[in-house]
Amino acid sequence: MLPPLRHLLTALLACLFLASAVSAPAVAAPTQECTAKTSPPPPVDTSEQPQPGQPSPGPVPVPAEPIGGQRLGGCGVITPAGAGAPDQVTAASWVIADLDSGAILGARDPHARQRPASLIKVLLSLVIMREVDLTKDFVGTPEDAQQDGTLVGMGPGGQYQGGNVFKALLMASGNDAAHALAVRAGGVPITVQKMNEEAKRLGALDTQVATPSGLDGPGMMTSAYDMALFYREAMKHKEFAEAVGTEQIDFPGYAEHPAFKVNNDNRLLYTYDGFLGGKTGFTDDARHTYLGGAARAGHRLVSVLMRGENLPVRMTDQAGHLLDWGFAQYQAKATPESVGTLVSQEAPHNAKLVAGDATATLPAKKESGMLAGIAFVVAGVSFTLLLVWWMRQPRRRR
Repeated sequence: MLPPLRHLLTALLACLFLASAVSAPAVAAPTQECTAKTSPPPPVDTSEQPQPGQPSPGPVPVPAEPIGGQRLGGCGVITPAGAGAPDQVTAASWVIADLDSGAILGARDPHARQRPASLIKVLLSLVIMREVDLTKDFVGTPEDAQQDGTLVGMGPGGQYQGGNVFKALLMASGNDAAHALAVRAGGVPITVQKMNEEAKRLGALDTQVATPSGLDGPGMMTSAYDMALFYREAMKHKEFAEAVGTEQIDFPGYAEHPAFKVNNDNRLLYTYDGFLGGKTGFTDDARHTYLGGAARAGHRLVSVLMRGENLPVRMTDQAGHLLDWGFAQYQAKATPESVGTLVSQEAPHNAKLVAGDATATLPAKKESGMLAGIAFVVAGVSFTLLLVWWMRQPRRRR
């Protein structure tokens, strides 16, 4: 018996629906968490207003595809299947990664543009270690002592060994030390330019530096992903690893001010087993920021947290929980699944940039086009076979 023509049409529509479903590009569902894809949240004060007559820099271009892997373009918590999310980690953005392999074990909104606060001193360190002879003595200036924010205690006429100034930069987050080092690297504007160039060289495309110390300034931004890149690169240098891992140094006074002790302000250095060192940060606009690394059982991890609060869990404790979670992945598997990777100079990123709207749909993959072609061929062949079968059936007279 000849099947009704409507059945044949139904089969054709089913084939075409299957083909269109396969060929349709996957677009991530919009989420309210994606609020910092192009720039940080609005400032709460006037610290980011440009100087009179100076233009306000716009946000840096957004890569057309997420640096480090497709999954890193997500805004929520990103972990391997079955791994679960870290407990008691409430920072808006974070990354936990293997320092040696570059594998990212987990993340939350890793490419969100946030303000770094003093974490940017890690990037400054990369420039200083290349540009400044730290074996030479420094003489403190009034400009050093007049810097805003946290100061280590440099003063006019004080005699300082360059290596101790570098350590004070990282141990006590001295903005006076940042200024003194930037002056010796060519001046503050040139040092900022060199920091931006270094960020691009490393593939850190979310970063735009406005100040060498991390004080908020026009266009200042980075991401948890980029800060992990900076820390990974910095830890290759003996001077940096020694500085962030030093608990206390003697620091000279100046004029009538006596010498004193400088202590490392990183709490995990004293409390976390295997801690390698790191950096703390805070400004009113950036809120609390933190990064630090640790080594256990032959593995070295770095945790970065951006735009966090000390309540209900202190930021250092959040970093400790994140490190614990990362090391637990190695206890569960010899080589845990990664959700992305930290790019390296050996494996360049070659990113294409798109200006403006970061919510633009990513370009379709070649694999998707190939699947679409296959699907439509299958649909066409299926319909042809059905049509031939229908024509060959004996027709019933009316």
